[in-house]
Amino acid sequence: MSELISPIINSTELIKILSSPDLVLVDARNSSNPKKVFLEGHLEGAIFVDPNLELADIKENLAEGGRHPLPKLEAFCKTLGKLGITPESRVVVYDDQLGANSAARFWWMLRALGHEKVQVLEGGFQAAKAAGIPVSTESETLNLAPPYPADQWSLGIADMQEVEAEAWDKEHLVIDVRSAERYRGEHEPIDLIAGHIPGAINFPLTENMDEKGHFFSPEKLREKYAEILGEIPNENIIVHCGSGVSACHTLLAMDYAGLGIPKLYVGSWSEWSRNEKPIGKSL
Repeated sequence: MSELISPIINSTELIKILSSPDLVLVDARNSSNPKKVFLEGHLEGAIFVDPNLELADIKENLAEGGRHPLPKLEAFCKTLGKLGITPESRVVVYDDQLGANSAARFWWMLRALGHEKVQVLEGGFQAAKAAGIPVSTESETLNLAPPYPADQWSLGIADMQEVEAEAWDKEHLVIDVRSAERYRGEHEPIDLIAGHIPGAINFPLTENMDEKGHFFSPEKLREKYAEILGEIPNENIIVHCGSGVSACHTLLAMDYAGLGIPKLYVGSWSEWSRNEKPIGKSL
């Protein structure tokens, strides 16, 4: 069994393990051209993962799974092998959006395979640069490994039907981590329809961090989440966002707080809003 470690690591802690032979440092920054961004400068020793091609299986019809459906399990296991990640690897992943984008998604996907030695770099690329970790423009050599040995996603995944059945149930809780403006239906910059899933509550992922973009302490996070979770058990909680990516930031924060990892609704608002489902607004 893997050693259980904190899901979050800071730059000072990362510097101490940079020379570890079992470390795999992953650049998961997302943009219109992630590979170009990587080659323009990444943390030395980091390897590239494409958030859109390797952490998702994007379909033409977004009503089927939303904007970032999970890739097939077999495909993701092959991706991990290509990256040189084995069950013995210690993985640190970063992005440039305080972990709120693809870094947390990659963390969740690895944890969903049962891999516990995976951490998100707090503050991401910017914080690492500021701490003096060298930046490189060279492609890093991949240490190829066999496909990762896993045969199922072992964390909770909710589908649209489960969300619809449980959103109004007092013994369940659906949490929307998008901004309050998007939840209320005042503004929708990405998807076709503004609003929220009726019955879902809004707890923006920004509530996980202080004004400097650092995660609150586990104690502070537990205090904040206790106010919304009440006595609802972990297995009855579903978290979603716009496309199933930034919701993982909240799953990360809850795990960091010692609250476990609730279910992820991968399709999220991008799927729900394209399937003629009820639309909630708080105008």
